[in-house]
Amino acid sequence: MKFRNLIALGLISITFGVSAQNASKKSTAVRPNIIVICADDLGYGDLSCYGATKIQTPNLDKLAASGIRFTDGHCTSATCTPSRYALMTGEYPWRKKGTGVLPGDAALIVPTNKTTLPNLFQKAGYETAIVGKWHLGLGTAVAKDWNGAVKPGPNEVGFGYSFIFPATADRVPTVFLENHKVVALDPKDPITVDYTTKVGDDPTGKEHPELLKLQSSPGQGHNNTIVNGIGRIGYMSGGKMARWVDEEVSSTFLTKAQSFIEAHQKNPFFLYFALTEPHVPRMPATMFRDKSGLGLRGDAILQLDYTVGEIMKQLKTLGIEKNTLIVFSSDNGPVLDDGYQDEAVTKLNGHTPAGKLRGGKYSSLEAGTRVPFIISWPGTIKPKVSAAVVSQLDFLASFSKLIGQPIPAGDGPDSENTLDAFLGKSEKGRAILIEHASSLSIVKDGWKYISPSDGPAYARLVGIETGNLKEAQLFNLKEDLSEQHNLASKNPEKVKELAELLMSIRGEK
Repeated sequence: MKFRNLIALGLISITFGVSAQNASKKSTAVRPNIIVICADDLGYGDLSCYGATKIQTPNLDKLAASGIRFTDGHCTSATCTPSRYALMTGEYPWRKKGTGVLPGDAALIVPTNKTTLPNLFQKAGYETAIVGKWHLGLGTAVAKDWNGAVKPGPNEVGFGYSFIFPATADRVPTVFLENHKVVALDPKDPITVDYTTKVGDDPTGKEHPELLKLQSSPGQGHNNTIVNGIGRIGYMSGGKMARWVDEEVSSTFLTKAQSFIEAHQKNPFFLYFALTEPHVPRMPATMFRDKSGLGLRGDAILQLDYTVGEIMKQLKTLGIEKNTLIVFSSDNGPVLDDGYQDEAVTKLNGHTPAGKLRGGKYSSLEAGTRVPFIISWPGTIKPKVSAAVVSQLDFLASFSKLIGQPIPAGDGPDSENTLDAFLGKSEKGRAILIEHASSLSIVKDGWKYISPSDGPAYARLVGIETGNLKEAQLFNLKEDLSEQHNLASKNPEKVKELAELLMSIRGEK
């Protein structure tokens, strides 16, 4: 009897061991490394895998060929700060005041007491990092000491490691921050930043245009403190040793991203790699200069493509490419003249940054938020082109499902689980999408309604159609992707339906 009991216990033990191993394997299978790569001002038509013929992006083409290239992928907003806020929080940015494009000295706008995308992964045991552009504010107020620990910031919203610049490359302070501290700061040369009054004795682009190696565009405000021969938005003094060299920003970010991947290759990690290309000022490294035939903006896109390719090579070299899911997208649509006279317009040479779409950055038209959107997970995701409506807003809920980490009630209120679409298992993505620019638009079943607006129909300084009209606009995107035919007068019931639905989602009804 005792012998039979021992056999039974042994069988139970073996069964339990096999089950535990299977459970472990299952756990590993749904805990891939996640890398979200976010380009800056990259348009729907800027990549050769999205139809560009005047420029070639072989690495991103390869990424698209290995996974899913979405033709109806979106950021939430036609400008950077609100778009990135939504990506981080799973909340439409128009629901919260103060989420417009931020100056470089703004306070943190991402909540520290809510579930964020990095916080979700951190709770699940992932190593988390951000490398690149932040532009979501730092500290608790505008006035802050840049010479001490600058916080709260990325580390307080879920990133275990952060290497960033505070806002955008055209705004001061032009320094890197690594985990709260300005990199290479000389305490004898403290930094002061002001966005209203000139500080220090540094020359400005307005006073000394002869010192500029990249002339500012008139009326756009890029003529304050000169750093590296480029006028910036805002005033800065001090921090001479800490100031970056624009031509080295991209390679610096790449090195930091690769170091993080190298250090955490044996454990699940989440990396938010926020590239600066092709945002102004466009100052690509020498190896990319004059290579695109499209001026500095085209050269910057080649640099972006190279950077993505280097990450892909590293993953393969480390043997972790099949356990790494990569998302590539952009924070908003394209813009050519956005502060500097860098030949982006004069050397366009037939290239169409928005593809067939109307509008661009700042616009309610489709090119404002419809952007390149690629997801690759070799060995798990089958290569395809998908027409599913997908949004960066849904990263939070979708990755929550993927890694089995629940989101507390009330957090990520607008994020939806579209994981099946992200993994290519379904052509059904979002049923309803809100697009955000100076006015709000709503898309449902291929119909797009743009609410009336008193704003200008054309942003003269940047040369982009805004989509603003005083009357309602209605487009059938399935038949008219270029939004050439306003069908509002012919379909009053559809206008009423979508207008009321938009009001309901906004909480106005």
